[in-house]
Amino acid sequence: MKAIQFREYGKPDVLQLVDVPAPALKPGCVLVQVKAAGVNFADTMRRRNQYLAKTSLPYIPGSEVAGVIIEVSPDVTKFKSGDRVVALTDQGGYAEYVALHEDEIIPLPERVDFDQAAASLLQGLTAYHILRTSGQLAAGESVLVHAAAGGVGTLAVQLAKLLGAGQVIATASSPDKLELARSLGADAGVNYTDENWDEQVVDLTGGKGVDIVLEMVGGEIFRKSLQCLAPFGRLVIFGRAGKEVAHFDPSLLMKRNTTVTGFWLPRIMQRPALYRESVAELLNYLGQGKLKVIIGHKLPLAEARTAHELLEGRQTTGKVVLIP
Repeated sequence: MKAIQFREYGKPDVLQLVDVPAPALKPGCVLVQVKAAGVNFADTMRRRNQYLAKTSLPYIPGSEVAGVIIEVSPDVTKFKSGDRVVALTDQGGYAEYVALHEDEIIPLPERVDFDQAAASLLQGLTAYHILRTSGQLAAGESVLVHAAAGGVGTLAVQLAKLLGAGQVIATASSPDKLELARSLGADAGVNYTDENWDEQVVDLTGGKGVDIVLEMVGGEIFRKSLQCLAPFGRLVIFGRAGKEVAHFDPSLLMKRNTTVTGFWLPRIMQRPALYRESVAELLNYLGQGKLKVIIGHKLPLAEARTAHELLEGRQTTGKVVLIP
């Protein structure tokens, strides 16, 4: 089968289109023909060997797939050949086929297409849980969504509203991206390239500050985000795209009883009931048309290198999807 693989860490040019054997089926597993694979910032971190978990070489990236089962192990009882499915996996998604354990996969409703599923699962679950599980969003609260035109951001803006947020403030780097966020339900937009963007955010809340900040850059963005928090506000860290380590005095949290918490999706995967319940809710929103997935680029598998360049160059809006 065709797959994208890297044998050394580095820039996007380490990604190579290769011929490798199709995965052998182990007990309890199925073989899925990949119809669409999501591209995520975590994939670029894996490629650079900067991910939270170890990345062993050689490595086929891709943790988000949607496709059709073409073969099942004799002991598999939950699925059969021909079933449409979606799944998160540790690796192997940038390929024509991937082997998955039956406990990893979720049935894909007919009303949700493969592109939507691959574009929404990882970032949709991230957006859902940073708001509900880590952020503890309550009805009527305000939310600040950074990088609101990105994959997580576009979904977080919508999900915040679906989950009862009273005010959603979006940040982005251009008027076009801010307009996209507004079209998805954001009540206001702030350009984070403005030096005083944090003051603008606080002004938009009438001086109170926001109840929840979704932060994934670090450095100065993190420090200014802390200043945007309302009393009893929560800042949820779910990434480190800026690669700058943020240093701050923890006693700053005491004055307004604020909280900084972290989120990493693999921990949710270790709680199957929570994982399956949230996937079902996301797919239901998609099927009902309540959640819109923005797919900015849909590229052939062979153009994975371009996909990574676009993502790291901040030239994307919404999600990037590879089609084997």
